[in-house]
Amino acid sequence: MTQYQHITGTETVLRDGTIKLHGPEAFEGMRKAGRLAAEILDAMAPLVQPGASTEDLDRTVREMMLDGGAVPATLGYRGYTHSCCISINHVVCHGIPSSKTLKDGDILNIDVTPLLDGWHGDSSRMYIAGDASLKARRLVEVTYECLMIGIEKAKPGARLGDIGAAIQSHAEQYRYGIVREFCGHGLGRLFHDAPEVVHAGRAGTGPELKPGMFFTIEPMINLGKSPVKLLNDGWTAVTRDKSLSAQFEHSIGITEDGCEIFTLSPRGLHKPPHE
Repeated sequence: MTQYQHITGTETVLRDGTIKLHGPEAFEGMRKAGRLAAEILDAMAPLVQPGASTEDLDRTVREMMLDGGAVPATLGYRGYTHSCCISINHVVCHGIPSSKTLKDGDILNIDVTPLLDGWHGDSSRMYIAGDASLKARRLVEVTYECLMIGIEKAKPGARLGDIGAAIQSHAEQYRYGIVREFCGHGLGRLFHDAPEVVHAGRAGTGPELKPGMFFTIEPMINLGKSPVKLLNDGWTAVTRDKSLSAQFEHSIGITEDGCEIFTLSPRGLHKPPHE
């Protein structure tokens, strides 16, 4: 689940604003939680079909988390009543599962966070129901590229702004809009913690990255302009111009010589879907 940055203010409960540095035990906890998140997203791939309802997908997510010894971190979070977020087409993030069924050509993001043995495995991935348009597929591909380009910048001695600057530069080559109202976030034993990871910015700025930092990188890229608005349900964020939006998310930990991705797909399915 993406952290609010401007729309509702950042989470303050149980946060002291410091960026935590974690040791080997924490890395192992995050590996297990991250792998479960990735396994759940892998299982979604054959289920995302025209005619499938998002509440059925949500039910499967919940069952897999419970079967894996975890609980859905989103369930009950700030009053949220579902086990994942499913954001379709022009929904940027925090789409609420419902009886609505997928249509041919829909693109959608599924965002899951199992809480396993006290550790949060936060990840999201794009899917395509049926046959989407070329422009929709290209948006999905470029958004994945933005995620991985950002991750390449995540290493000791770099600055947090290096990640956002790299993502922004790549997305703007295609004249896509980069969402700024929501951001990545620190995590671990807390669902949302410091630092905030904005997906645009200036290289060389922001906190220095150090071994032991955990955070998500989760760029939200719009086919049209960048501004978003929040619907009356208090959760669903959509593009103001109703253009398509895409998002990918990994949870990572900074190591001595780079970073470790905790949420890699065991089956190699994290990349954008293809025909």
